[in-house]
Amino acid sequence: MMSPRSLAGVSLTWPLAAVLWLVVTSARAQQPPAASSAEPTPSTAEIMDAFTKASTGNVADAVDEATGVRGFMGRDMKPVFKAKMIGPVVTVLMQRALRTDKRDWPNLQIQTLDEAPPGSVIVEVLEDGLDTAGVGNLMATTAKVRGLAGMVIDGGARDIEELEEIGFPVWSRSQVPATSVGRYVPVAKNVPVTCGGVAVRPGDWIVGDMTGVVVVPRAALPQVLKLLRQYDDKETKMIPLIKETKSMGKALQIYNRY
Repeated sequence: MMSPRSLAGVSLTWPLAAVLWLVVTSARAQQPPAASSAEPTPSTAEIMDAFTKASTGNVADAVDEATGVRGFMGRDMKPVFKAKMIGPVVTVLMQRALRTDKRDWPNLQIQTLDEAPPGSVIVEVLEDGLDTAGVGNLMATTAKVRGLAGMVIDGGARDIEELEEIGFPVWSRSQVPATSVGRYVPVAKNVPVTCGGVAVRPGDWIVGDMTGVVVVPRAALPQVLKLLRQYDDKETKMIPLIKETKSMGKALQIYNRY
C-alpha cells in the first residue's frame, strides 16, 4: 500500500497527503464487489443422485479438494448397523446438567425431532458425552415415522438391536446404555456445532456409509458435485485398465486420479 507522502508518486506535504490518502482509501472501500461467478446451487434431486452413487471416500476427497479443509469425521464415528445416509443437517447441542438442576429447560432435542423436515439428518452433540446415549428406540421410532434420513451423535447410542429392527440409520461415537435424561440438557438447536472433529452448520449436507461420515458445506456443493463427476468418469475408465494391465501405476499415468 502506498504511504500518504508518496501518493501517486507525487511529493506532498504531510497534512495534504494524509487527507488525499484517506479520500482515495474511502473511495476504494465503497466500490461494489465484483460480480460473483459462483455456480448455481444444485437441486435436491441432483445432490441426492450424486451422493447416492458416491462413496464417502470420494466425497471426502472432493471436500478436501473443493475447500482445502477436512470434511470427514473421526474414525470412531461408526454406524450402529449397515446403512447409507444422505441429507441436509439440523443440529442439537446438549450440555451436562446435574440431576439436582430443577430449572425448566425447553426440550429442544424433542422439538428438533418433531419439527425437522423429512429427509433431514439430525446432528446431535453431547459435550463430553461418550458415556451417555443421545438416541434410543423411542427417538428412532419417531424419526423413522417422520421420514428423517438419519442421526449422527457425537456421543453414544443405545437400544442397538431395536434401532436395527426399526431400520433407522444412526452413527455414533460409542454404544452405551446410559440415558441422557437427568444427565444432559439441550441448550441450542440449529446452531453451528463441532461433531466428530468437524464443523457442521445447519443446511450443510451429510453423507454416511459403513466407512464413516462426511460433512459437505452447503456453499461447496456445486464444486463437490462437479469433482464427484470427474472422479467417477476417471475411475470408470481406470478399473478396466487396471484389470487388463494389472497395474495401478499405468492407470494413474493416463487418468491422473490422484
